[in-house]
Amino acid sequence: MSGEARTDVEAVEAANAALYDAVERGDLDALAENWLHDEVSVVHPGWPVLTGRDEVLRSYALIMANTEYIQFFLTDVEVSVAGDTALVTCTENILSGGPAEEDGSAGPLVGGLVVATNVFRRAEDGRWRVWAHHGSPVLVEEDDDGDGDDEGIDGVDGEGGTVL
Repeated sequence: MSGEARTDVEAVEAANAALYDAVERGDLDALAENWLHDEVSVVHPGWPVLTGRDEVLRSYALIMANTEYIQFFLTDVEVSVAGDTALVTCTENILSGGPAEEDGSAGPLVGGLVVATNVFRRAEDGRWRVWAHHGSPVLVEEDDDGDGDDEGIDGVDGEGGTVL
């Protein structure tokens, strides 16, 4: 692998990490900085395809507004760069929590697995920015009663909880 290619892979890895970091911090401005300004799209698990920068950023604003806590543990990260386009595939191991309970205590934390594809393009300023994100829930076998016959979509409780 050439030095330039390695530098591009590292830059894409950093851009990918910055995307998830912005969501974890609930920082919509930082998130917006990570996306291209035109022709972008996103597919959140269970959502239709959203296209256009305004629609994509609005979707993240809604998720952030309704998620009190979220943390991503990325595994199986693979980066491929071809010219000014890069592809990142990974598994998002997500830990999230909703709004606080009525008594002020922390809301329940739930976990989920999503496989994600993030497509980056090198922008005119040389930075790698997200062109498209697609997340699909992972089918996880559940074993609530010990027989192992239940299958959940989100790896939480089979109830289809919200994951990114």
